[in-house]
Amino acid sequence: MQAAATAQLERNGNGVAASGDWTLAAAPRIAALIAQLRASLPAQARVDARGIGRLDTAGARLLLDLAGDDRIDGLDANRRALLDAVAKVDLAPEPAPPRDNSLVALLARTGAAVEQIGRDALQLVGFIGLVLATLARCVPDPRRWRPTSLAFHLEQTGLDAVPIVVLLNFLVGAVVAFLGATVLKDFGATIYTVELIGYSFLREFGVLLTAILIAGRSGSAFTAQIGSMKSREEIDAIRTLGLDPVEVLVMPRLLALLIAMPLLTVLAMLAGIVGGGVVAALSMDISPTLFVTRLHDLGATKHFWVGISKAPLFAFLIACIGCLEGFKVSGSAESVGTHTTSSVVQSIFVAILVDALAAIFYMEINV
Repeated sequence: MQAAATAQLERNGNGVAASGDWTLAAAPRIAALIAQLRASLPAQARVDARGIGRLDTAGARLLLDLAGDDRIDGLDANRRALLDAVAKVDLAPEPAPPRDNSLVALLARTGAAVEQIGRDALQLVGFIGLVLATLARCVPDPRRWRPTSLAFHLEQTGLDAVPIVVLLNFLVGAVVAFLGATVLKDFGATIYTVELIGYSFLREFGVLLTAILIAGRSGSAFTAQIGSMKSREEIDAIRTLGLDPVEVLVMPRLLALLIAMPLLTVLAMLAGIVGGGVVAALSMDISPTLFVTRLHDLGATKHFWVGISKAPLFAFLIACIGCLEGFKVSGSAESVGTHTTSSVVQSIFVAILVDALAAIFYMEINV
């Protein structure tokens, strides 16, 4: 503060006289004095710097702001060299804002998304291999089984999901029946609504709607649970105890989903058919006996096995994706939310993709 008090700047004829210590500590006072005198100074006013005591780069910068390098008098060789060095400093200009090129930005984002999809696919394939190896090691050895954890996750993923699975498929079955009746009425083929309901729910809708619900319900729960453990470093503690996190955390969830998914699929098929049967009985005068008879003539057993065969595959993929995204969590709450969202999106996409490939496969082999 003493240096700031000694810095002075006064009018001297057509110029100004600088005195005192022009240092960083005095910079605010000097800047204020310059602002007061600048309006009244001639354009080519000279600065008499003989009275300056100490001078550093901050003071030199202020001198240059007050007058150009060639209008400052009274400096010795050392201070003149300091002033010249400060004057030669090339202040980097502000970078120009990037040009708004929407096409380039779109292509860049698309490329980054495709690259990320490739990395995620490779990670998923590697994780599936790890899960299969752990499954082959644990299943033959009863000492590695975890029945308590299996029962807990079986209740969480299976029993607790029954109401929403049954209700949704019942409503979708009713909607399919309404649509079928509306379209087929124009052709006088309303009775074929029974075949439409049975075929769609036994082969496709029952297992696919269940997979989508399980992906949004259980897959996201797996990611959130394991992700929270990862953020609290509990998984590191499991490794410290000499245990395998895949065996401890993934296996009970995977086995529970492998057991629950086929059972939920059966309930979903029944609920969808019942929903369609209710609409058929109430709005199309198709009696329950006629409905069941035509459903039997459809060859429902064959279509049932086609649909149920996809349930374990969907369960396996949903469990692997959900657990893998949980292990990817970096440690923050935001990361948990991001990977939970990613888990749901990936699980639904993979379920629909596998269902489409399975439909093509069964069509090619005439099943």
